[in-house]
Amino acid sequence: MGKISRDTPLAEITLRRYEKPTMGDRELVRRFCLSVGLLQPGDSRDVVVDVFYVLLKAKQQREELHSEEIKNKVMEYRKKSGMPMLGIAGSNIRRQLKRLKDLYLIETNANLYRVTEFGHLSEVFEEKVENFILKSVLSRVKDYLKKMDEEFIAGSHSAKVSGVLRPDFSKELLALARAYRK
Repeated sequence: MGKISRDTPLAEITLRRYEKPTMGDRELVRRFCLSVGLLQPGDSRDVVVDVFYVLLKAKQQREELHSEEIKNKVMEYRKKSGMPMLGIAGSNIRRQLKRLKDLYLIETNANLYRVTEFGHLSEVFEEKVENFILKSVLSRVKDYLKKMDEEFIAGSHSAKVSGVLRPDFSKELLALARAYRK
């Protein structure tokens, strides 16, 4: 069995396709979070949606928020909306902020959080996720595909014997099996 660290991904991204966005406000943010893997389908612990929603609202005023302010605004929003107060512990809010930061959707400066450069999310996503994370992940997946193509050549019934590829191995084995049956 290999080392556990060898199975730890260097980068990870989940993408899901949903119907075109027709909803607004929190539901729009929720669907985006589902689309990029920040939220799992059917997950009732959706505080990441509210954290991102609060930061998007703050972006409109070009406001940077401390994690405690974010927590308070999330609590206020959830209370006003009649949602359960689940996942609103300070430690969980900081964890959700880290997840958003790992996707480069938000950034921090002197313990204050904001949407990356107060920019357009579509530009931030294209620049950081598409051109950086997605490209590197796809490149590595292609490396694995090429290696598998080399390892499992179509039409070849080969076997490795002490590190040497022997294409005629299965024919030899079949001939020996036939000779043994006689």
